[in-house]
Amino acid sequence: MKDRRLFMSIHALLAAFILPAVVMYIVTGALYTWGEKGSYNSEGYEIQLTQPLQADLGSLTALVKQELNKRELRAPEGKPKVKKYGSHFLLEWTGSSKDVILEPTDNALVASITIKETTWYRSLVQLHKAKGGTAFKVYAAFLAIALGLILVSGYVMALQTPPLKRATLVTTVLGIATFAIFALIS
Repeated sequence: MKDRRLFMSIHALLAAFILPAVVMYIVTGALYTWGEKGSYNSEGYEIQLTQPLQADLGSLTALVKQELNKRELRAPEGKPKVKKYGSHFLLEWTGSSKDVILEPTDNALVASITIKETTWYRSLVQLHKAKGGTAFKVYAAFLAIALGLILVSGYVMALQTPPLKRATLVTTVLGIATFAIFALIS
């Protein structure tokens, strides 16, 4: 009995601790499903170049850092990447607080940089999409483990409770079937 009480206490306290983050993931995930992604406040600039841009991650990243420093702005939390579309390319650097896009223009000695600051809600969506920094990624991994432990411990406790055992097994089968059906028809 004492072990079960400890098990229930850990289950409940862990649930209470992660509740705020779980609510954030639930709300942003549900709204994202229906197309609500939040918004940005964007500003675009042209940059005069001494030579045309090349699709080189290192040089493009250095140029973006230089431009952000001129404006006293931090770099996005994520990792920059070069995207290629046929003969066109651009550098995209995303994070929870801002996105930056650098791309060539029709004039080879002029580049375009767009700095998109996230609104508070878009920032939460970006965190949900793993666009935050390392600290939040570690927290999200802890959250995933804690959520798994809560689900497993709740399931075990339900199976160990005689009045709930049969209902738990039936609900498990229904849950598996429902998941399979919706996954197949989607």
